[in-house]
Amino acid sequence: MSEQPALPSKKKTRKNTDGRMTLAEHLLELRKRLFIAAIAIVVGMILGFVVSNYAIELMSEPIRQLADSKLANLNFDTVTSGFDLHMKVALTLGFVVSAPVWLYQIWAFLVPGLRRTEVKYILGFILTAIPLFFAGCFAGWTVMPHIVELMANFTPEDASNLYQAGYYYDFILKLVLAVGIAFVLPVFLVLLNFVGVLSAKAIIKGWRIALLVIMLFCAIATPAADVISMFLLAIPMIVLYFAAYLVSFLNDRRRAKKAAKNESEYQS
Repeated sequence: MSEQPALPSKKKTRKNTDGRMTLAEHLLELRKRLFIAAIAIVVGMILGFVVSNYAIELMSEPIRQLADSKLANLNFDTVTSGFDLHMKVALTLGFVVSAPVWLYQIWAFLVPGLRRTEVKYILGFILTAIPLFFAGCFAGWTVMPHIVELMANFTPEDASNLYQAGYYYDFILKLVLAVGIAFVLPVFLVLLNFVGVLSAKAIIKGWRIALLVIMLFCAIATPAADVISMFLLAIPMIVLYFAAYLVSFLNDRRRAKKAAKNESEYQS
């Protein structure tokens, strides 16, 4: 009898028993999260374009206030400057309006597969990060006219302020978004600590690098020549960073005491 050729056996895909994701799964997860966030931003951008005229009027208010005391005007120096401005404002408003969606997508990507006992941290993230982002945007918007007025006071008495429109509005949009993001970053640190991903020791160990990153971030978010606004943004970010460390330290100490208590009860 002739032996029949053995059929190729189907190899079963082995799954990680420890719940870890492979590199391919991480990339697929990242693509999924980015796609959802992009859709939310585009929808928000469309809504932002509808109200961009009103937003531009509000951002131009400090210039009108300066015009009462000295000559101040905005200069659109290219043919497409007006349209570019509306698109920039619409994109920024899209980021702000869609913040609940893309903030959650970031959190879901960083901490996938939470256990049932840890799902409560998602609610904690939503109830803290999203309001803090909007509060940060509002704080940046509130301080913006004072920064514009402060910088204008350095202009000599016999000179006038002719601002380039693109530069002026970029400054406002970057400032508002930067302060909003700055208010949220400590929440990520605290929640990563609460789910056991990041310890308080790890947070404080890199404080020098964190300060350098904060300063670089503030330098990018504010105009290079505006050192004052850079420090106005850096100081609360530094305070919030160390506040995140303090909360994480207290949580680690509480967790260590609970573990020691459980161990002593088990031994007894």
